[in-house]
Amino acid sequence: MAVAPAPYSEYTDEQKDIIAMVRQFADEQILPNAEHYDHEDEFPTPIVEQMKELGLFGVTIPEEYGGMGLDLTTYVMIVEELSRGWISISGIINTHFIGSYLLMKFGTEEQKQKYLPQMATGEWRAAFSLSEPEMGSDVQALKSTAKKLDDGSYEINGQKMWVTNGLRSKLVFVLVRTDPKADPPYKGMTCFIAEKEPDVSENTGEYAGFIVPPPLKKMGYKGVESTELVFDGYKCPAENILGGEEAGLNRGFQQMMDALEVGRANVAARGVGIAQRALELALRYSQERKAFGKPICQHQAIQFKLADMATQIEAARLLTRKAARLKDAGESSELEAGMAKLFASEAGRFVVEESFRIHGGYGYSKEYEIERLYRDAPLLLIGEGTSEIQKMVIGRKLLQRNKI
Repeated sequence: MAVAPAPYSEYTDEQKDIIAMVRQFADEQILPNAEHYDHEDEFPTPIVEQMKELGLFGVTIPEEYGGMGLDLTTYVMIVEELSRGWISISGIINTHFIGSYLLMKFGTEEQKQKYLPQMATGEWRAAFSLSEPEMGSDVQALKSTAKKLDDGSYEINGQKMWVTNGLRSKLVFVLVRTDPKADPPYKGMTCFIAEKEPDVSENTGEYAGFIVPPPLKKMGYKGVESTELVFDGYKCPAENILGGEEAGLNRGFQQMMDALEVGRANVAARGVGIAQRALELALRYSQERKAFGKPICQHQAIQFKLADMATQIEAARLLTRKAARLKDAGESSELEAGMAKLFASEAGRFVVEESFRIHGGYGYSKEYEIERLYRDAPLLLIGEGTSEIQKMVIGRKLLQRNKI
């Protein structure tokens, strides 16, 4: 007797419910307000407060610490939906997510108990600090240092760059050099959990020496601050070394590179999200706009564009979810996360630009949403490693897996 096949679904029942909730949130709260916050370059406090209520800051944090305990695959689905609304919103939780990932994988139980419950509610938010003004993609060239003092604490000095949530965060997971003589250099780097006061530019008291200069002015990715960080004699207790002093000292490079795997998956999801929104705008505009006596969507040239856009989005989405599922399965996803980040960020740029072209002159006007997307998309080509760096990662991993 033939059995009817089950209907195809990309989502579990739980994922369907969560994605429906986040999409409704994006449609009702993010999309109607994104233009205002982008234009004013203003932090979207009311939206962030609602994100707290929805539990979005604790999506992957285990339930025992107050989070939802969901997997990376579900998280990238959420990021896609938030980025479809506005990638700045996803940026507010992405670095926070990387911080919680570092704690969950490498933190001591004391560190988890101290930080994760407050992070799960979004009351304490985290930032992730790797880049420096002169470092670029060469992580081993970082100059920031931490020196152990007679009282057992560490004094951090140096300057960091391009820190999302740099001002409003409570915690900054910062990579610095603790053994300047290490060869190769990456063996002498440590990740510290640097605490500070949220929304304070020049910290005093126990956080003295932690300075956050005014936010950097950017072409896009507005509303969420990207800052420098200056450490000038900032003292950090040894117990704030990620994983504790015994297990974590000089292990920071490996910890940060592991976190970049999941970071690349969520940047890929952001590429899918912004591309999806650009396609939606193009589909709507091309059916409303008429030229040469018919809607422009009936012209073959426009249909070809729409076909290329939709195909790239679907491919990017599949690559992103494969990378996430591999990580959830406990397997290395460095190759797959690099592929997903490379393809999805480039697809995001391509689809946004094609939508911009379909809009014609109106795409250049701030009256149309595509103008904002056109300014936001280039960020994804740089964050969590440039496209060129991804190709280096992919090439290296391919040779390792296929060594003769």
